[in-house]
Order: sequence, then structure tokens, then C-alpha cells
Amino acid sequence: MTTKPSKDLETFPNPQPGRDYTIRITIPEFTCLCPKTGQPDFATISLEYVPASLCVELKALKLYMWSFRDEGAFHEAVTNEMLNHIVSAIHPNFMRIRAEFNVRGGIYTTVIAEHKNPVWEAPDLINLP
Repeated sequence: MTTKPSKDLETFPNPQPGRDYTIRITIPEFTCLCPKTGQPDFATISLEYVPASLCVELKALKLYMWSFRDEGAFHEAVTNEMLNHIVSAIHPNFMRIRAEFNVRGGIYTTVIAEHKNPVWEAPDLINLP
């Protein structure tokens, strides 16, 4: 197999750096291992961000998510680790990661982690009739 998991996050220039817009990515097949039992944990990862000068390349993001498959991680830790890595790679104006883990022991876990560039001001929300 030529494709392998990787922690490298490739980027590309934001095609509209002067405009605030949102990129939403859903990753429904995320897996990692329970650090206590070694059993697999499954989650849907939702990534939303307002890019600044860079965007994350999707194939690299897929390989990045795949890199967690054989790692033990608490839900809270892995969600924040993802946020830290992706923010370090692309320095977005805003980013939110929502990790919705499947049931384990009768308990569902959702972890939401956010980053906001302190000098960026979000545009006003427009409510259409």
C-alpha cells in the first residue's frame, strides 16, 4: 500500500484571503483506541474554520486523521490535540472541532474545542426573513 497515515498537514493558499467564509468538513470514520482497554473508539469529527491565509489540504487531513487509528487517546485529549495541530499548520481566524464519539459502556461523549485569533473580529450574523 502506498498511502500511509501521517501527522504531516499540507496546506494551500486561501483563494479568498480578503473574505470571511466558513469551511465545514465532516469525517465520519475517525478511529482511535481506548487508552484503558485498547478497544477501538469510533467518532464523527466535524471541523469548521474561517481561514486566514492558509487552508488545510483534504488528502493530508484524511491521512492525519488515519494516524490516530492505532493510538490510545482519551476523547478530550485527542480532540484538543487535533485542534492544536491544525491551528499550528494553518493559523485560522476561527476553528471549532466537534468530536462525537459512539457509545462506550452506555455513554456517548461529545467534545468541542475552539480556537479564535484574538485580533480577528467575526462578522455580524445576518438573519434572513
